[in-house]
Amino acid sequence: MRRSKWWLFVVLTVCWGSGAAFGASRLPVTVRGDAIYIGDSVVISFQRTLRVPDDGRRWDLPPGLGRFPIRRVDDYASRVPASWRRQGGVIIPMYQREALWIDFRSSQGPAAVKVAAGMINALTGDSWSDRLSPRQDYLVVPDQPWLDGFNTGRGAVRQFVAMPLGSGGTVEGQLTGQERYGGIQIMVYPAKEFWRDRFGEQGKGSSLGSAQGSPGMGLGEGGKISQRIAEDSYGYDTWDQRRPGRIYVHIVNGRLWRAITGEPLPPTPIRFETYQQYHFPWSDIFDEGDEGWGSGAPAPKPKGWTYDRVPVDDYDLVRDGDW
Repeated sequence: MRRSKWWLFVVLTVCWGSGAAFGASRLPVTVRGDAIYIGDSVVISFQRTLRVPDDGRRWDLPPGLGRFPIRRVDDYASRVPASWRRQGGVIIPMYQREALWIDFRSSQGPAAVKVAAGMINALTGDSWSDRLSPRQDYLVVPDQPWLDGFNTGRGAVRQFVAMPLGSGGTVEGQLTGQERYGGIQIMVYPAKEFWRDRFGEQGKGSSLGSAQGSPGMGLGEGGKISQRIAEDSYGYDTWDQRRPGRIYVHIVNGRLWRAITGEPLPPTPIRFETYQQYHFPWSDIFDEGDEGWGSGAPAPKPKGWTYDRVPVDDYDLVRDGDW
């Protein structure tokens, strides 16, 4: 594997949606060991890496430097905004000095996966839709083992980097003129039963590893990275659009991670020295300071947050929400 020695770290919130039009047998979504399991075949994790320079060059894939931790919104319902409770999902923390890439794994045959940031499709730049498009606005897993950024075509992507909502620096803000959503949205569509029977265990997959005033973050475009999007060799009609599973990922900074979870945040391995090691330039905006990242001091609760708790029955099930 390309990054077998490396891992990453961020704050995101994930939810899987209401989707009444999809029927009763939608795929369950669970969180285990800082990975998201959608149905019985697709496993997703978020990996931290360095921000490559945004200098017009096309860079090779940067290293993975660890998984971002994942926590469910419902476990901290009294400490998150009401909009997050409506959306459900999970939370992960992120420095602006970090970029992220998304790792996909599967062992039960192929699946189609849509990825958006701030409800903007990461492959096409279109607004979010729960339906697949025949012109392939989705990835095919496991043929596409990872995604590092927004697709620009011609074998390149612009790196996923964290930007505070309200800054105007997110792709959502640049394309829509507002920053209402932030975070990451992912939707998985399994193969239809006929295709599942055909592929069975012989799929190409690898084995599974065990708005204004918003406090969250969104994703902006970083430097350019060489990466091709695998074509759908199975065909548009392969995918069962009646029973998807979806998840919403909210991104927060270190201070909010502590305020929401009460956990000290382990320090990121990405520092000034790391950028020097890889001969990448360090920017002043990366110098957020490490205070609070790893210290046990409690952070104050943000103003305006409410305290109604949503009951959680399953210890790792991620509740569907409205988005």
